[in-house]
Amino acid sequence: MALFSAFERMVALRYLRARRQEGFISVISWFSLLGIGLGVATLIIVMAVMNGFRAELFDRVLGLNGHLNVYSQDGYPLTNYDGLVAKIGAVKGVTEVSPSIEGQALITASGAASGAMVRGVLPEVFGRREIIKSHVVEGSLANFGGDNIAIGARMAQRLGLHVGDSLTLISPTSKATVFGSAPRMKAYPIGVIFDVGMYEYDNGFVFVPLEAAKTFFQTYGGVTALEIFVTQPHKFNGIKMGVVEALGNTNTRLLDWQQNHSSFFTALQVEKNVMFLILTMIILVAAFNIISGLIMLVKDKGHDIAILRTMGATRGSIMRIFFLAGASVGVLGTTFGLILGITFAKNIEHIRQALQTMTGTELFSAEIYFLSHLPAVLDWSEVAQVVLMALVLSFLATLYPSWRAARLDPVEALRYE
Repeated sequence: MALFSAFERMVALRYLRARRQEGFISVISWFSLLGIGLGVATLIIVMAVMNGFRAELFDRVLGLNGHLNVYSQDGYPLTNYDGLVAKIGAVKGVTEVSPSIEGQALITASGAASGAMVRGVLPEVFGRREIIKSHVVEGSLANFGGDNIAIGARMAQRLGLHVGDSLTLISPTSKATVFGSAPRMKAYPIGVIFDVGMYEYDNGFVFVPLEAAKTFFQTYGGVTALEIFVTQPHKFNGIKMGVVEALGNTNTRLLDWQQNHSSFFTALQVEKNVMFLILTMIILVAAFNIISGLIMLVKDKGHDIAILRTMGATRGSIMRIFFLAGASVGVLGTTFGLILGITFAKNIEHIRQALQTMTGTELFSAEIYFLSHLPAVLDWSEVAQVVLMALVLSFLATLYPSWRAARLDPVEALRYE
């Protein structure tokens, strides 16, 4: 047995097509439909962009940094680390263990100077980083070695550098000379220029071969960290326990990528949750529009309801008619918002570029948002949640006006006709 009879569907559809004298009710229905549609679309787009941000940052952060990192407990360089590398490499789930040196330095070139993060890595390990391999814009990874360094495209553009030019690094620590203390400085030829699409790395990082970094920072053969890459960076707890066992009682401490970047990713998740709550209000306001529109429709159709009741229509039938009229607005609005939201999210980068061309303004600054393009990743479970929420709110909004219509007394409605 069908939930709604053909008679109920016909009457509900007729009430949705308001006559000229009922135009105001029709306008409210249209605004309700558009409100729900825009609310659903906005939620889908915002959730997709937030997911895109998270995915892009994960790919870049985890592609350039170790999933787990071993540091010295006392802050001094790790020396005689070959034994630790062998032990950690034997842990199930660990794909690679590589020593690294990281420190801050002043960089100068073409009369300009700025601070930068200098990271020393093994040339063969650096060459295997997929995010670097696929984003080399000038030079070759084969050039990375000896004293040849790698820098980001934005740093190269800012300082006017190309492959073959030299970049001078100045250490914050000094060396003793006959004339007193003087900062250590050395010019390094540029062998590789990369563009990974993340502003922090493209503008502020200098990658140096490990042996050259040891000499520059004077770590006396030691390294500042051991970078550990694992098979499942998002489910690393079991692997982390194995690494802890492998380290034993050595004077070291182990940090995972979540601990190293906790503030950033926590802020991103909090922002996503808050945006979801705020934008849900748009759908809630549209649901209230459905309530007001249906109440006005019930008041306007009091005479019709009385006639239908005297002709034998039950209270349940009247309630279903108005429920169907209101629910149709919610379903149509949600469908419209679903199509609009998915279409917009799928083409958001093209839309951004078109708007930038039309307005002549930069709508998405890499300096502020870390990434050079606007990402969007649709999570279909979240899309389903948004659609379900919109439909539930729309259906709930129809219950009270429909109940009012069903409770209308035919005698009272026809008394003054």
